[in-house]
Amino acid sequence: MSVWHGDMNKREASGGRRIAHRKKRKFEQGTFAVETLMGEQKRKFVRGRGGTVKLKILREKQICVTDPKTKKTEKTEIVRVIRNPANIDYNRRGVITKGAVVETPLGQARITSRPGQHGVLNAVLISSEKT
Repeated sequence: MSVWHGDMNKREASGGRRIAHRKKRKFEQGTFAVETLMGEQKRKFVRGRGGTVKLKILREKQICVTDPKTKKTEKTEIVRVIRNPANIDYNRRGVITKGAVVETPLGQARITSRPGQHGVLNAVLISSEKT
């Protein structure tokens, strides 16, 4: 079973049945979302249309965190996923997507990259720990 972006089986505006005029095409095929999790680094290369190569992160334990005050970027470990506003199920399972808030040794950071599309994990510090 795969994701399909074709619209051959839709109905007409009047509610009548629309008969498919051709078979499915390869360029209409999609893929399932990559649900990036915490753990040992695991990546996947996927060939896209036109021969482009897309790097998808399946699991990652390190992240590049930028401090907006000092404008410095530092590579650090992910301690845990605090929340993910994209999906309540992702929130429970600890899936990392764009907009997710993670805890790092530097403090809480919000993900700004799309790990399933871009192949990198970047974040911006939203609150720092005072120790």
